[in-house]
Amino acid sequence: MAELMRFGVSMDEGLLERFDAWVDAHGWANRSEAIRDLVRRQLVDEEWNTAAGDVIATLTYVYDHHVTDLQERLTEMQHTHHGLVLSSMHVHLDHDHCVEVLVMHGPPADLRALADGILGAKGVKHGQLVRASMAEGL
Repeated sequence: MAELMRFGVSMDEGLLERFDAWVDAHGWANRSEAIRDLVRRQLVDEEWNTAAGDVIATLTYVYDHHVTDLQERLTEMQHTHHGLVLSSMHVHLDHDHCVEVLVMHGPPADLRALADGILGAKGVKHGQLVRASMAEGL
């Protein structure tokens, strides 16, 4: 692990009180760990916005499996982008609904395009692309 460096941060008292409440509500051990996590999140976002290489993500979505041909269309999208989808998990939630989680790796624009295609498919109720990083330097 790299050596930890200390630095000071000046902040308005009211903002600091809100930050401390947020730190407590989210269960961080202290302000330092919360700030490190916030910096990491921002760096992941920056990596996604400027990446020259590959990034990683998960896509989680819930859909109605009774919608005509939806499962086939979703599977076809995954097969069309087989180089991006590393793994998938399918869970039956109830008689009508399923959830799928895809683990993906590739260029950010390609992952966004695949996610947009899946999330925009008729019968997909909702979902979310969670952007992540290979964690180099984080």
